[in-house]
Amino acid sequence: MLSKNEIKNLRALHQKKFRDLEKCLLVEGERVVVDLLERNPKKVKRIFSSKQFDLSKFQSNNTEVIEVNENTIEQLAMSKSPQGIVALLDYPDEKFSDSEFVLVLDGVQDPGNLGTILRTAAWFDIKQVVCSKNSVDFCNPKVVQSSMGAVFDVNICYRDLPEYLSQQKRTIYGALLEGESIYSKTLRIPSILIMGNEGNGISEEVRSFISDPLSIPKYGVGESLNVATASAIMLSAFVGEVL
Repeated sequence: MLSKNEIKNLRALHQKKFRDLEKCLLVEGERVVVDLLERNPKKVKRIFSSKQFDLSKFQSNNTEVIEVNENTIEQLAMSKSPQGIVALLDYPDEKFSDSEFVLVLDGVQDPGNLGTILRTAAWFDIKQVVCSKNSVDFCNPKVVQSSMGAVFDVNICYRDLPEYLSQQKRTIYGALLEGESIYSKTLRIPSILIMGNEGNGISEEVRSFISDPLSIPKYGVGESLNVATASAIMLSAFVGEVL
């Protein structure tokens, strides 16, 4: 069991300043914890569970499982239905690799959107994601949760985008409503694909670096697509043609 002081210290990780200080975070739910143990066991420090949890089937030598009651789980979790399990994780590392294809995110601020985009990027084996400095922190627990642990599978870094893009000599694609259809455009690498903010799209300053605007044609109704959905469609087209 955990002491009141231990619970207090863990609950402090709900706040970013304490997460940044300790370089660790809490995630909840059996599915995401299992995914993390299968792919990134070294990042899982401790597991708190109100039900029996068998660690023997995972290659994890340094993870401690602590049995707690449901009340403790509810105190540690941020959601109302944590499914009886919470894990303490080391922070994901910020990384950059000079990949032939880079996904750039300009001002993506919703944790769920960033997490879903990273999960999609991992699915399509996208090696590098570059985020603008005003994008949501990828160490945010909601990002880690919605990515199903993909924050540990994809190289992610934060850059001043105008400075970063000004140094590029590759094709720079950008998702714009007035762009050419992704289905008729001949795609190529090395290249960069820029996806924009949920409400305002790609900023004017970043837009000036786009050499090849792309769009997803609309066959029905609706004003726009969610950025996570649009990213999945765009990445699927690139994977199908050039990656």
